[in-house]
Amino acid sequence: MVDWNGLDERVLRIGLPKGSLQEATFRLLAKAGYHFSVSERSYFPSIDDEEIEAILIRAQEIARYVQEGVFDVGLTGKDWIMECRADVVEVAELTYAKLTMRPVRWVLAVPADSPVQSVRDLQGKRIATELVNMTRDYLERHQVQAEVEFSWGATEVKAPALVDAIVEVTETGSSLRANNLRIIETLLESRTMLIANRKSWADPAKREKIENFNMMLQGAIRAEGKVGLKMNAPAARLEELMKELPAMKNPTISPLHGSEWVAVDTIIEEQSVRKLIPRLKKAGAQDIIEYPLNKVIY
Repeated sequence: MVDWNGLDERVLRIGLPKGSLQEATFRLLAKAGYHFSVSERSYFPSIDDEEIEAILIRAQEIARYVQEGVFDVGLTGKDWIMECRADVVEVAELTYAKLTMRPVRWVLAVPADSPVQSVRDLQGKRIATELVNMTRDYLERHQVQAEVEFSWGATEVKAPALVDAIVEVTETGSSLRANNLRIIETLLESRTMLIANRKSWADPAKREKIENFNMMLQGAIRAEGKVGLKMNAPAARLEELMKELPAMKNPTISPLHGSEWVAVDTIIEEQSVRKLIPRLKKAGAQDIIEYPLNKVIY
């Protein structure tokens, strides 16, 4: 068991994913208000909060360390929680990944010219993957006996020279296509999860810290792809303006002192702005301001 600063009970110990998910995770944390910094060769990010400490470690290992109490909380994929058979509290699902906001997929893929059309065609064949336990479970559910070997990396290049098929993670499928591979089945979809050690979750002070951490992360995720709009409009044309204006709930309407104008403030999807602003202008809006959002807390 790792001893972090004498295991100060005030400190929330966080396991953060090192590698492909690291940049997206740091970007999300920054929007949530947690500005970690780390040098290129360091595994110990710093933050200006004496009650938070973190270690960067492979996402594949985080669930196990959270279960063992090395970390109070961790950010890792649902896939690795299942692969490790980890007994942890799944606090929340976090919808973000390294390229898109979609979940990643673990897929069964074969060379493009392979005769294999389904998992049942892999009876007696060899499969390479980093997700060994889940792959074996999948084969068992389909009553297929095949050899599953652990892949230390570069899994896409192993078929057909070394194995008949691979099970690999993908967001867009582009890497598989680039390696002349064809997806035949999806084993599971996985999103990043915020998980907690059961003892930490049972401690009221630690649980409050974890819940507050989750609230900030969820707020940052909700703000993704959204912007705020402020504008002034003649009160007499407000109904016309409102017909053009989508909103998360109802826009905030405030009268402007000493005039027949109102101020309107709302939140919308960023992708709609380029078409919406010209329509708002025609409906009488003036002084339109678009501003970015870091968090949306319900």
